[in-house]
Amino acid sequence: MDNLLKMRGICKNFPGVKALDNVDFNLNKGEIHALMGENGAGKSTLIKVLTGVEEFETGQIILEDKKSIINKSPKEAQENGISTVYQEVNLCPNISVAENLFLDREPRKFGLIDWKKMNRMSKELLDKLDIKIDVTKPTENYSIAIQQMIAIARAVDMSAKVLILDEPTSSLDDGEVEKLFVLMKKLKNEGIGIIFVTHFLEQVYAVCDKITVLRNGSLVGEFEVDNLPRVQLVAKMMGKDFNDLEYIKGESTQTNDKEVLLSTKSLGSKGNIKPFDLKLNKGEVIGITGLLGSGRSELVRTIYGADKTDTGQIVFKNIEVKINAPIDAMKLGMAYLPENRKDEGIIADLSVRENIIIAMQAKQGIFKLIPRKKQEEFVDKYIEILQIKTAGRETPIKQLSGGNQQKVILARWLLTNPELLILDEPTRGIDVGTKTEIQKLVLKLATEGMSVIFISSEIEEMIRTCQRMVVMRDKKKVGELKSDEISQNNIMSAIAGGE
Repeated sequence: MDNLLKMRGICKNFPGVKALDNVDFNLNKGEIHALMGENGAGKSTLIKVLTGVEEFETGQIILEDKKSIINKSPKEAQENGISTVYQEVNLCPNISVAENLFLDREPRKFGLIDWKKMNRMSKELLDKLDIKIDVTKPTENYSIAIQQMIAIARAVDMSAKVLILDEPTSSLDDGEVEKLFVLMKKLKNEGIGIIFVTHFLEQVYAVCDKITVLRNGSLVGEFEVDNLPRVQLVAKMMGKDFNDLEYIKGESTQTNDKEVLLSTKSLGSKGNIKPFDLKLNKGEVIGITGLLGSGRSELVRTIYGADKTDTGQIVFKNIEVKINAPIDAMKLGMAYLPENRKDEGIIADLSVRENIIIAMQAKQGIFKLIPRKKQEEFVDKYIEILQIKTAGRETPIKQLSGGNQQKVILARWLLTNPELLILDEPTRGIDVGTKTEIQKLVLKLATEGMSVIFISSEIEEMIRTCQRMVVMRDKKKVGELKSDEISQNNIMSAIAGGE
């Protein structure tokens, strides 16, 4: 294959963070090349450097073995033949497909847009890519999958040599993904090089020729798809040796198998997660494991009512319940600490006190205000229990460290005395000491009868904390591991599909 793109020794720093450290990347003509890595690996930064969104400090980008380029903007990247189609489709929904395809480059006649010619050219372009739609209709009339294909068609027509597809399949169903793959293979046969950014292992092995793996801003390696078993790919992304010594699981609580707190049957949310069955016992800690984008967060968001369900049922304490919104879950006795604490957890301008009591106040309703003295008693109790480092209960939460913000959100939910506590990445971005405190607290709460669903990207943490593990892959539940089956190798093998 002819080399199309070379990135050599790319370095990019943000304040206090080395986002890319001497990274190389190669792309050939007529190749579909997966760019993979966990959260914070550097994938997005590498794409932004290539497309002119971010500047890089050192390194070189060479196109077609001819010239070294530095794209100062996405427009300049496009002029150099590098186009990107993002997960969120960048089209104008209220104008026609043809107008979107030729936006800012419409064919003109006597200074006016030549609509007849533009519609004809649009139809010819889409026909060539086997996309059969009416180009005169508004783009919003078509599914997200068709809109993705329209965006790809526009990129190709603008002389794209390199096509970057950034998570294009995350909101598509299986049939729509297949159609997209047909289009990708067609473009590959025409000599276009495609960089495919995705978290879906199945899709990588279905359509890609090569895989480049990044981890913590560094290049792990470039691999031929046929020569890299899935379990080895998972190991490289997670930074684990598949044959590492196993970690010894900490002392776990005994669960009463007969006392089921929560069960779901065929519970699903279209576009978010495929229907799943789950059973959780009283006083049990179960972990949800899988790579980033596997559906871990979507599973708990569906249970909690943060994502709308469209199939299945939930039984809570032996009663079938309807959870249409988080407030319904709260009233049943559930609590949820979200993955993104800055956007979905803390209320930055409110004090530590206000952040802690807000869930309990919402549960009681606005007409039953918690007396100020009672609020202060509650808050002081949890500041002491969780050892929250703050100048005082009235300190704005935005002034606290990340670990202490996390403790405040945990205090918020513990105050509601939940029967089910959902923790999504509760220890991400916090110091080792605080991590250990939270893990010990989870086990203590379980011994007191609270049920916990625990999500973490760190396998060792899951092994220490959980009695049962639910394995996720490609937005579906693919298996479970019980007590003595829970090991680092078994988890990675299950994530990879047993291969």
